[in-house]
Amino acid sequence: MIGWFAIVQVVVATVVGIAAIAAGLAGRRPGDVTVGGMALVLLLLIAQVVIAVVAPLVGNAPAGSPIEFWAYLIGALLIPPLAVFWALVERSRWSTVIMGIAALSVAVMVWRMNVIWTTPAL
Repeated sequence: MIGWFAIVQVVVATVVGIAAIAAGLAGRRPGDVTVGGMALVLLLLIAQVVIAVVAPLVGNAPAGSPIEFWAYLIGALLIPPLAVFWALVERSRWSTVIMGIAALSVAVMVWRMNVIWTTPAL
């Protein structure tokens, strides 16, 4: 895992999450900005999958549990598309808030993945 890329992912997911929650609480339904933000979060997660596959091959193996890391990564990959699907099916202001909460959840999961990758298992 690349440290600066993890920080970029956390910042982007946090900004998308806060923007979506604010839009939802302002009464806005899912739109291009909120759904596009979730698409960006998903795109960064897909890039993280590529990094997680290539990094051990070039000498940057995880210090912690690889199984725990991959469980977090696969879980995080499922959150954005499911949140967008829910938002597009329901199309209410609360589904926009749910997308925001989903983005914030991804931010926390990416930070945890970074900790798992860089901290040796006990």
